[in-house]
Amino acid sequence: MVWVFAQAANGAVEPVALELLTKARTLGSVTALLLGESTNDVLAELGDYGASHVIHLTGAGDALPAAASAAAIAGLAEEQKPALILFGSTYTGRDVAGRLSVRLDRPILANAVDVALEDGSALVTNEIFGGTKIIKTAITSPSPSLVVARPKAFTAEPAGGGTPDVTESALPDVGHAGSAIITERHAETASGPKLEEAEIVVSGGRGLGSAENYGLVESLAAKLRAATGATRAIVDAGWVPYAKQVGQTGKTVKPKIYIACGISGAMQHLVGMKDSDTIIAINKDPEAPIFDVADLGIVGDVHSVIPKLIEAL
Repeated sequence: MVWVFAQAANGAVEPVALELLTKARTLGSVTALLLGESTNDVLAELGDYGASHVIHLTGAGDALPAAASAAAIAGLAEEQKPALILFGSTYTGRDVAGRLSVRLDRPILANAVDVALEDGSALVTNEIFGGTKIIKTAITSPSPSLVVARPKAFTAEPAGGGTPDVTESALPDVGHAGSAIITERHAETASGPKLEEAEIVVSGGRGLGSAENYGLVESLAAKLRAATGATRAIVDAGWVPYAKQVGQTGKTVKPKIYIACGISGAMQHLVGMKDSDTIIAINKDPEAPIFDVADLGIVGDVHSVIPKLIEAL
């Protein structure tokens, strides 16, 4: 039995949970641990991606849900004994997984890019040194095995399953650990496709020269109906907001086309985009590491190349 932690809001399940459900259904029977709305659309979506049963964690209210969710899942796991619990690498997912690890006294493996079950034990695949080396780790402690998977590690694919059975499980009172309250919510305003879901991404790096020149990236993206991304260097410099950062400490993307503009190719950035279907790099340094992963490399100054591309488009 495999459990998948899933959050839902605004009538939809978070994308990483659908990716995990797709993987989980290849490993055995799947139960979704649902935090958030339990609408007909949400339940249908969970079933469509492989969940035959849903445990709906209820009663979070305005409290930060991680502490109470971990306590509830720990109790359920001790009763039902799943072989594996999968979490997506989201803020809440990591928070719940870490707390659950302590409650169950089980190790946890994070940033997984694959997972298998062999004789009831989890075999977890990770990339290290910026994806240049692959390691596999067997979790030999008693079940459940706890694994946090990297976004885009698996491709979300519906299986056409029916609406799952639902069990309600109230979140317990965990005292001081669950006392933090959400006082306000602010929805991020953005135009164009979401970075994590876009089929085309245009990203800029320090080679742009200044914050003002990031407009070149935005103009090219607009022509391609693409999302815009950035390296950590220009995020740290304050040129663009953190929400645009692609890389190890930002977002992981896997578009059909990734265009890297003035990006040298630091390992921190490559980790977040190297699995894109087609990578196009524009850099005036022919020795830039970005060309090692690029399918098409343009050796030239972004300030000359991008305007020509925009003109052609």
